[in-house]
Amino acid sequence: FSGTRTEMDKIRISVVRYANSYPFVWGLKHGGLDDESIIETDHPAVCAEKLAGGRADIGLVPVAALPQINNYKIISNYCIGAYRKVKTVMLLSNSSFEDINNIYLDYRSRSSVALARVLAQFMWKRKFRWAGTNEGFDFINIAPGEAVVLIGDQCFELEPHFAFGLDLAEEWKRYTGLCFVFACWISNREIDDSLLMRFNTALKSGLDNIDRVVDYFRGSCPMNDKQLKSYIHNNIDYNLDEDKKRSMKLFLELISRL
Repeated sequence: FSGTRTEMDKIRISVVRYANSYPFVWGLKHGGLDDESIIETDHPAVCAEKLAGGRADIGLVPVAALPQINNYKIISNYCIGAYRKVKTVMLLSNSSFEDINNIYLDYRSRSSVALARVLAQFMWKRKFRWAGTNEGFDFINIAPGEAVVLIGDQCFELEPHFAFGLDLAEEWKRYTGLCFVFACWISNREIDDSLLMRFNTALKSGLDNIDRVVDYFRGSCPMNDKQLKSYIHNNIDYNLDEDKKRSMKLFLELISRL
């Protein structure tokens, strides 16, 4: 990965397009990787599909999708995690929890959908009827007795429309005592050590410049500047430490038992 690059030679990076990834996107775009990479922002499920299908070399991939990617390797000590309320992975309904029978699953997610199923079986001890959604699905106008698993920035916009809500990261913490990891950085092939070092340095630069990140993405999501800064600082934890690795392992084990 040295010298002048053609489009064919560039490393292909797929990163989640939501606000929780803004520091990573900013770091990659301002960290000197533009000339040697193609950076695309995608829904989490699409990140996984690109890595699984060989259409990306590096991706911020939902943990639940890792078993479907051949020969993946975790390449960074950064991730998208949460020690407490995450605010952007919610179970929302206009009925009380006891009265929910049907749950619609956000088509953009894999880890959050799997998390809802894991919690239903092992923590809540509930059996629901699960249904998929698509891009045109009306997440607000659902019937009594129904709920939606909703992810991303639009939770800030749509949550006030519902009478009941559960934060799924907080539920995982209550069940396991562990933080939750939604996505981690992986590659599906060997990456040059020098590039890998620059890649992780770029990620760190975004996390070290949150004020500039907030200014750069102003108006790009339903949150105002104060909300966005608080969300990045207080709701998302970006360090893939040993506790989070244990949480990932447990989550994958529970998924395999569903």
